[in-house]
Amino acid sequence: MVIDFQSLFLELPSPYMVLDAEMNFVAVNRAYEATVKMPSAALIGRNLFDLFPNDGVEGERLRKSLRKVLETGCSDTLAFIPYATPLPASEGGGFQERYWTAIHTPLIDERGQTAFVLQNTVDVTELMPGRQSGEGVALPSRSIHVLQRAREVERAYEESLAASAEFRRMFVQAPSMIAILSGPDHRFSFANDAYRHFTGNRPLDGLTVREVFPEVVEQKFTTLLDNVYGTGHSESGEGVRVVLNEGPNEAPREAFLDFHYQPIRDGDGKVSGVFVQGTDRTDQYRTLHRQRLLLDELNHRVKNTLSTVQSIARRSFRNADRHGLDAFEARIKALSNVHDIISDRHWEKIGLDTLLHQEVNAFGTARVTTHGPAVALTPRAAIAFAMVFHELASNAVKYGALSVDGGSLEVRWDVMLGEGEPRLDIEWSESGNFSSPQEWPRGLGMRTLERVIEGELDGDFALELGATGLICRIQVAVAEVGDVGG
Repeated sequence: MVIDFQSLFLELPSPYMVLDAEMNFVAVNRAYEATVKMPSAALIGRNLFDLFPNDGVEGERLRKSLRKVLETGCSDTLAFIPYATPLPASEGGGFQERYWTAIHTPLIDERGQTAFVLQNTVDVTELMPGRQSGEGVALPSRSIHVLQRAREVERAYEESLAASAEFRRMFVQAPSMIAILSGPDHRFSFANDAYRHFTGNRPLDGLTVREVFPEVVEQKFTTLLDNVYGTGHSESGEGVRVVLNEGPNEAPREAFLDFHYQPIRDGDGKVSGVFVQGTDRTDQYRTLHRQRLLLDELNHRVKNTLSTVQSIARRSFRNADRHGLDAFEARIKALSNVHDIISDRHWEKIGLDTLLHQEVNAFGTARVTTHGPAVALTPRAAIAFAMVFHELASNAVKYGALSVDGGSLEVRWDVMLGEGEPRLDIEWSESGNFSSPQEWPRGLGMRTLERVIEGELDGDFALELGATGLICRIQVAVAEVGDVGG
């Protein structure tokens, strides 16, 4: 038996009509003709809103519902909508206010696209408060309440859709990459503009991560996603390298990402997907890499320059005092040592204790003690203090406490907070050398201390030559040398 669907459509007891994408009537059944009191010949090919005009709020609701079905391919329902319909001349003409419930359903063509909208309407005018049925019986209050509740539910639904759309726009336009993966195979159900741009606008919707990015499987990203989905624990990374294949005739693209994978749970608490958030840090990492290459080259050149200066000095002092040459080479060595520390830290700040220990550790902890809070020195200040400590240590080895077996050295420092700006106070205190000279010779060492502390660091220093050794006090503004607590 073959069903005649056209005849079936015409005879359906409920009103049905079909619109095309331009909102023109394509088909109506007999129940619809009876409801609007117009024959199909007056409807087919005509525009819905030309025949039933409404530029108000309710007309816009109807347009919005129909457009939504055409654009999304999803059904939509208007639970309760007032809408005027024309009256025939036999009934006086003009328009009559009616109340409807409308269900809009997409009709799909052979390409899978929404081509038409099927509307099923129910006239609920007689159920309105203050009206009566055709037999003059008043509508029960329960029915009135149901209609009012249906309208409230529809309004709440529309408001939730509007809020959802607003949140979706926020996610779509977010500067960081965002994607939502569903199921154990990590299938894309959402990706924002930033994510699509990073991926080179590859097709994503409905595909799995392995289908879209087969090259990342060996890079362990899918393993991390499997762990998140399987265990319910998040995964993250900073500056993680990823290599993406751009095409058969293009070189692979290297990128560096900060990412976070967060499990998504359903109403029962079961993991149903993975929320992906990421930031493309490629430009920053490339800049950092270039900076490190430049620093490495600078470090190499500086060390070569110091070696060249040392070689020139040897030739220049060939016939001069050997002690002068040794002192000069020691100063160059001190500069070279502090430069090595600066290079290892990529010209970042250096701890005062690290710098001091490099100069005095060779004498042993039994003879040298140091005390003080953490102070981070800038590279400029580190080089200056390296020269200061070298001059003081050299003098201690030659003439001071470290030149005798029983001598000792104590270095203390602290940050003093007064009315002015904070200052760093350092005290270099030697003891145990009873034959220490009573005054510091005005040679290169003294000039170096003056030039570095007073000139380079804009500080003050004082020397006290006591009976058992030297005491040197240094005061420098913290702002000149670095940070406290570094």
